[in-house]
Amino acid sequence: MKQHVCGLFCSFLFLHLVFDPASGSDKITLEQIFLDRVFVPSDIESMQPMNDGDYYAILENSGYIVICDYLTGKMRDTIFSPDMFYGSEIPVITDFSFNDDESVILLTSERKEIFRHSFSSNYYIFQRDDKNLVPVYSGGEQQLATISPDGQNVSFVYRNDLYIKNIETNSITKVTSDGLLNSIINGMPDWVYEEEFTLTTGHYWSPDSRKIAFYKFDESNVKEFNLTLYENLYPEWFTYKYPKAGEKNARADIYVYDIVSGSEKKMNLGESEENYIPRIKWLPNSKELCVVELNRLQNEIKIHLLDISAGVSKIFYRESNAKYISECTDDFVTFFDSGNRALIMSEKDGFMHLYQYKTDGTLINQVTKGKWELDRFYGIDEKSRTVYYSSTEVSPLERHIYSVDLDGGAKTKISPKKGVNLIQFNSDFSYYLLVHSDANTPYEYTIYNGEGKVIRTLEDNAGLKRIIRQFDFIEKEFFSFRPEHGVLLNGYKILPSNFNRGKKYPVLIYVYGGPESQVVLDEWNYRLPWFQLLAQKGYIIVCVDNRGTDGRGEEFKKSTYLQLGKLETEDQIYLAEYLSELSYVDTDRIGIFGWSYGGYMSLLCLMKGNDKFKMGIAVAPVTSWRYYDTIYTERFLRKPEDNSEGYDQNSPLNFVDRLKGKLLLVHGMADDNVHFQNSAMLINELVKANKQFDIQFYPNKNHFIYGGNTTYHLYKRMTDYILNTL
Repeated sequence: MKQHVCGLFCSFLFLHLVFDPASGSDKITLEQIFLDRVFVPSDIESMQPMNDGDYYAILENSGYIVICDYLTGKMRDTIFSPDMFYGSEIPVITDFSFNDDESVILLTSERKEIFRHSFSSNYYIFQRDDKNLVPVYSGGEQQLATISPDGQNVSFVYRNDLYIKNIETNSITKVTSDGLLNSIINGMPDWVYEEEFTLTTGHYWSPDSRKIAFYKFDESNVKEFNLTLYENLYPEWFTYKYPKAGEKNARADIYVYDIVSGSEKKMNLGESEENYIPRIKWLPNSKELCVVELNRLQNEIKIHLLDISAGVSKIFYRESNAKYISECTDDFVTFFDSGNRALIMSEKDGFMHLYQYKTDGTLINQVTKGKWELDRFYGIDEKSRTVYYSSTEVSPLERHIYSVDLDGGAKTKISPKKGVNLIQFNSDFSYYLLVHSDANTPYEYTIYNGEGKVIRTLEDNAGLKRIIRQFDFIEKEFFSFRPEHGVLLNGYKILPSNFNRGKKYPVLIYVYGGPESQVVLDEWNYRLPWFQLLAQKGYIIVCVDNRGTDGRGEEFKKSTYLQLGKLETEDQIYLAEYLSELSYVDTDRIGIFGWSYGGYMSLLCLMKGNDKFKMGIAVAPVTSWRYYDTIYTERFLRKPEDNSEGYDQNSPLNFVDRLKGKLLLVHGMADDNVHFQNSAMLINELVKANKQFDIQFYPNKNHFIYGGNTTYHLYKRMTDYILNTL
């Protein structure tokens, strides 16, 4: 279960038409937000650094791939253009990637979304020297096409089997033959690995291009879930494997295929069938494979180094935790010094930090230290022995970029503006793109040189800033309060237009609140225009990150372990009590809104805090953790048989008799993540308890509830509900 966030580096340069508000009203409308997209920031997407360090490639929305100069911004060359194939039908290109020497480009087109990250597509190979464009495969849409580092082959998945296409001979090798829907998956993740480990591929070329390491998932023993699709005369089922808490997972094995010999070898880890393998990666020598292994309860982690030819495995790193190991990302382990050393992310001192190890298991040093969280690891410049990362050192509400020597010295903050900062380096760290926003300022994209000097601004969203002023956006303000348990909580508020302390105002609390999440951040948020619309209509908007959320260290984050929903709900009820003490708050008009984990929180607050909340909106809520998936749920609650109280004592299903306020329940009926079953079971209990409520369901829509007119329709429904009940 992840928060819904908008990506910054995607597949093309997005330029939206800037609305000219001079002739319109300064009052925000839903049509402007969700149909006209007036308040959507311009975005710089998929800026790919070139090998020489001086240039980058970018895909323009017209389908051209151009190379631009970091220093001047001038275009040097157009390396792909639909005009090169005049008279031929060229599909719309949505993404691209290079091989190591940039002689071959892999093009993505006709993308069709599947789950959160997965999609099918038609891929094309473009050779820059002879301007030859050929499809990767003509048998049907492919998944996860990946070009080999030497540019001689392309791997891809088709119908759960892994294939390799030789670019020179145009021949195709079928690496696996046992792929079968809802049974065996080769070369790509199953649903739960994709959703909860953010595993976005399942096969990896060795640096020398001679081998492919790939996942094989046997999900034949995983129980199936059916989604009903209402499209034709008779509804159809979409059936897929979904392991619910306490149930069987797919077995994950790692294989290595040698493209020269055509041989395939299973890697022997000696692991339990229940263990997870959240990440694998090649070492630079192409002879060893790193495999990260996590036990099912996710409180023990091992890093294996596998000698591919000898079949020998050694464990060079182990860690255990009394509660759980935080989600293992791509940055968990990074090899350098020709594979002799590694940087590992760990919170073993109570905060997430970087540690330097030899690959014989020897700890060299802790690179970052302090009572703050390392948020992202961005890379290491081996030449200067400099590590780059972002952290919460300035404030849990902000993210700043730092450089530090491998020995932990000479730490320098390189992000100048308060707020949240992201960074993308060129190939030799001589230039970088800094992406900045704060709570009241949309994204700014600026190129700096390695010395921290501003070179030029790519996009400052000046047009949107003018629109914000025209529509009189109210500044988001941050605050903190300390409930009776004594732990300080951070929040933000947006006060109504023409705020008058002598008046009393209704309050809408926005909540997410899930473990390892954070929504109270000094950054631009895509829901801000809707909150501004409500503020213009006289509502105070408030959001607080409860205990269990991220950015403040292990003790705060893991306090909700084994009891999801308990402390989080208490904190939101404490918030309602705190707001009730403010002279300008109408204590009889406090409502709450949340999506996903936030929907779960809205339900619990509306029931457990029934004397505090007049109304609530729960979108795509979990209503019992017994219905949710293994990886996410068991990380925080363990298995149901080991912690039945933790599963049931904070399930909204068990508190429906307490409901007093107005409830709007919203769900996509084709939600593959939080199944519609959650809302259906809640409805059963509400009816049994003779509780009235309102519903809004969307057939064929997934967890995001979007597409066509859907987003506008949903937010109009929620807006009207707030205006009529709060």
